[in-house]
Amino acid sequence: MATQRVPSSPTWGYDVFLSFRGDDTREGFTSYLYHALCKSGINTFMDVCLSTGEGISPQLCLKIEQSRLSIVVFSENYASSRWCLDELALIMDCKAKWGLQVIPVFYKIEATEIRHQKGKTEEYLSRLGDNSRVNPAELRAWRSALKKAANLSGHVLQKG
Repeated sequence: MATQRVPSSPTWGYDVFLSFRGDDTREGFTSYLYHALCKSGINTFMDVCLSTGEGISPQLCLKIEQSRLSIVVFSENYASSRWCLDELALIMDCKAKWGLQVIPVFYKIEATEIRHQKGKTEEYLSRLGDNSRVNPAELRAWRSALKKAANLSGHVLQKG
């Protein structure tokens, strides 16, 4: 009788995918986090491309889908970026579909501002909602992803 080899775990491209607002944390907290993870032998993806666009690329979507865990670094201007919101929506979809682990980090922002979409978060979402290029379903998906992610157990960092 022939036996089949069953892999003990799926093949992953990355251990960790970092989602963050570049202008807020790329040169500070997120960079330090990335280097600390890599130094510890944790295969981490951090998008260092400075280009901006309307949506995330298929290659970046694949990086999210092939990661075991995503660390979402929420910051003051995270919700101002369609790019970040698209990433977050995909991250939360992967959590629901495949069990992607998600750890939120609230960097110089209260979790309640993200969870209840108050303050600047609400201001940015309202502004995006007024944009004719954003359809209502997309806005609902972003709001839902923000709320779900902010309800997860995470870390709050008030000082940089």
